[in-house]
Amino acid sequence: MRGTRAQTNTGRKEGVNLNKQQKQKKETTIDSYYSPNGTEGERSANDKPEIPENWIQAVEELKTQLREAEDNWEKNLKIKISHLETEALELKQENSVLKAKIIQLENEAKEMKDEAKEMKDEIKRMKDNLQRNSDQKEKDDQKAKDEIQSLRTRVKQLESSDLTRQQDTIKQNKKNEKIEENVKHLIHKTDDLENRSRRDNLRIIGLPEDHDKRKSLDIILEEIIQENCPEILEQEGKVEIERIHRSPPVFNPQLTTPRNVIAKFKNNQIKEQVLQAAKKKPFRYHGNMVRITQDLSASTLKDRKAWNMIFRKARELGLQPRIRYPSKLTIFLQGKVWSFNTTEEFQAFINKRPDLNRKFEVQPQNSRESSKGN
Repeated sequence: MRGTRAQTNTGRKEGVNLNKQQKQKKETTIDSYYSPNGTEGERSANDKPEIPENWIQAVEELKTQLREAEDNWEKNLKIKISHLETEALELKQENSVLKAKIIQLENEAKEMKDEAKEMKDEIKRMKDNLQRNSDQKEKDDQKAKDEIQSLRTRVKQLESSDLTRQQDTIKQNKKNEKIEENVKHLIHKTDDLENRSRRDNLRIIGLPEDHDKRKSLDIILEEIIQENCPEILEQEGKVEIERIHRSPPVFNPQLTTPRNVIAKFKNNQIKEQVLQAAKKKPFRYHGNMVRITQDLSASTLKDRKAWNMIFRKARELGLQPRIRYPSKLTIFLQGKVWSFNTTEEFQAFINKRPDLNRKFEVQPQNSRESSKGN
């Protein structure tokens, strides 16, 4: 009987130790999966292209849900292990009590032979109880093992599902990159089409607002041409304007500068003659300085505006800067013409030339294109 109890206690201890080892192995597997320096799966995720913020947040939320499931599993397992340890301790205490009773019964049997049968029956009942408790303990152990196996299977399913989601994310990122390339191409084509639709337009900058209150804008434009380049009117006669208006159409009294005037010529040759004349000398109208430039789309004007500081500095240094269509800067340096599509390209160019870099103390502004041509 003592050997049976010792074997039962040893089996219980081995079951508890096995549960603890399985729990530690499980925690190691899950922790290593999420370790920042850990598994191959995590390192492969770090080598992927940069992920948009909304997809990163979705993956983080998924990891949080997985950790919550893991925590719940650990809590349930700890509770079951605690219950098993408590039952094992109680059985151990019962075994100690039984041992003391058996010793007492053996001593009393010598003096109380008449009570031997009754004591044997009592011992038998106790053994039956122990056997029932042992059977119940084995059932509980088996149930705990089944639950642990079920949790392992669930974790593997979650890991497989997470890997599938990561692969889907990579595919979606590639699709998004392709869409972004297409969008950039479409934006470029749209800007080009808009600029071409404005090829017959001129933009008049600096014309005071009070002038067009007394005269119509088409008459004012003809007077500007008559005052600054009369030879055009002598050759072509009257300048025909298809449409002319202020931009923006609504006057803002808070602005200190007058609105621009957009004029669409019916004859492109006359427009080009006026534009070339405006490039040769500054135009004036009733004593006011006005500038006449080619009308371009808002995005192209923004890209050209990014060159303002660099353009002025290059002109001071005698580099003969020019803005080419649509927004490309060219300079003349060391007997060669250098062209740049973005301010970043220009900054990289002068960084390779310390003597030139010291003269340009301007920070590059952002622009949309990023290719360089020499």
